[in-house]
Amino acid sequence: MDKQELLNIIKTKITDKILSFESLIDETRASNNDTKSSMGDKYETGREMLQQEINNLQRQLNESLNQLSVIRKISAEPSDKVQTGALVKTDKGLFYVTVSAGEIISGSQKIMTVSAESPLVKAMLGKKSGEEFLINNIHQKITDIW
Repeated sequence: MDKQELLNIIKTKITDKILSFESLIDETRASNNDTKSSMGDKYETGREMLQQEINNLQRQLNESLNQLSVIRKISAEPSDKVQTGALVKTDKGLFYVTVSAGEIISGSQKIMTVSAESPLVKAMLGKKSGEEFLINNIHQKITDIW
């Protein structure tokens, strides 16, 4: 498994999200400016709803920026135990301990990106190939770590 390629895929995915959020914020701000009027409370309510949407988008943008910051610090070096930056194969799936960015496809492999803060990673943190762990009453065995 080429972990550097996987990191690049995740960086691209997060960068695309950041650009999308920035664009949505700009569009929503433009809409907010369009609704300025002295027509009464109805427009003030609409403007407040748009402001809440901008705040929500800004929060999501900040989360994505934080994810990008974390990704930039992750090394593609091989790991011998489960830790941040490890690519872990269990009998139930393939997991990349980075940030939670959803599923990525590399070749014919489906890889779930998971945050080090997730319950799954906390259950297998520090374990090595061949060890087992339990999460949600499901036993999993680590078969390989890169």
